[in-house]
Amino acid sequence: MKRLLSTGLNAGSDTVVEVVGGKGAWFELSDGRRVLDGSNSAGALGHAHPEMVETIRKAADYPVVSEGWFFREREKAAEDLIDIGFAGEHDWVGAVRFGLSGSEINDLALSLAQAVTGRAPIATRERAYHGLTGLSRDVTVQPQWHGGLSLMSGGVRPAAPNTETRIIAAPMGSLYGTRDYDLPPESPGEVEAKLDGVSAAIIDYSQGGIYHDAQWQDMVAAAARKKGALWIADEVITGAGRMGQWFAFQWGKSRPDIVTMGKALAGGAAPIGAVILSKEMVERLDGAAWQAYSTFRGHPITMSAVRTYLRIVKRDALLDRVAALGAVIGARLVEIAKKHPSVARVDGRGLHWTIELHGPHWKSWRADTSVAPIASKVAARALANDVVIGTSGEQTSLFLAPPLIMSDEEIARLLDVLDDALAVADEEHARTAG
Repeated sequence: MKRLLSTGLNAGSDTVVEVVGGKGAWFELSDGRRVLDGSNSAGALGHAHPEMVETIRKAADYPVVSEGWFFREREKAAEDLIDIGFAGEHDWVGAVRFGLSGSEINDLALSLAQAVTGRAPIATRERAYHGLTGLSRDVTVQPQWHGGLSLMSGGVRPAAPNTETRIIAAPMGSLYGTRDYDLPPESPGEVEAKLDGVSAAIIDYSQGGIYHDAQWQDMVAAAARKKGALWIADEVITGAGRMGQWFAFQWGKSRPDIVTMGKALAGGAAPIGAVILSKEMVERLDGAAWQAYSTFRGHPITMSAVRTYLRIVKRDALLDRVAALGAVIGARLVEIAKKHPSVARVDGRGLHWTIELHGPHWKSWRADTSVAPIASKVAARALANDVVIGTSGEQTSLFLAPPLIMSDEEIARLLDVLDDALAVADEEHARTAG
């Protein structure tokens, strides 16, 4: 009998491979293979980066200090994040609070928004995923990540969210192809109507394969401000350099009231979350006590990892590297997509890309059905060729999120194996096209 309850990003019941080690952009498996890690949004510096390893070793000598105690390294980590990650944004950025994960930090930010505005409803966009903790789960509208049991195993979802969630139509752009949508495009007036009385509009920039659109962001930001709602930029995946700059929101003219971070911010060496408030938000909190405490927020080991990661990204000019790689990957993915009739859509930026496949029995990207996922079959073919490609549980979506340190040769291998693996989807598409 299995003693550990586990989950997997590749939907299905196949045996999960056992990872026993890793170095650079490669996993080491129990069967002796080395497989290229092409889909790991947290492992921005790959595996066992020597400077991250040394940082963790040294930090192990720190005392066990909870969030309630002053700790100088935590202060320095906040200063580094503002000075490096928000360079050029000093007129906007106010203060930092660290957390444990993206889910937890989104819940913390949304709770603060409700407290500040005195309102309960929250707005998000279609396909959104913000986490599985508290309010972050309430505003997660991707059907496969609801916290219950999958339909494939005969399960049911948990009770309906406690918080009223209003869903905004997402931007429609794609690098290649077009996407299905739950909601038709909305005018600024229609968005304003949905934001009437909400505490916050929280926006992410990669979930469900939907990426940043500057005009759409600025429209939602203007509607939120007009209606007295806060705007929260969920940069848990896209922040910390993955998109070729520190944050996706920087492509727009508008600036959020709150930014949330996680995943890569600690270089993959420790769990991390961070909420960053604008100067205006800090001023609104003047004289108030933000009554939310956690034992392990801002843990000394995590703070050391954050500081080291920020220093490496700046020193090694990794943002420029990611931007250059993104242009190469985008062009190659379009080339690949045109060869494969199973590919419906490609979109992404920097080192985060989504490849959507045609689906015969379900609406595009949706999961949580009893139908065998074609995306997982493609991922299995790639793994047989020693490359990891993720699916996030969707039936028809694949995603690429390689480490920021991946070489040109490794990127080429990742894309070559994807090209080969898509033949599995082509066969399925041809079989069901009629």
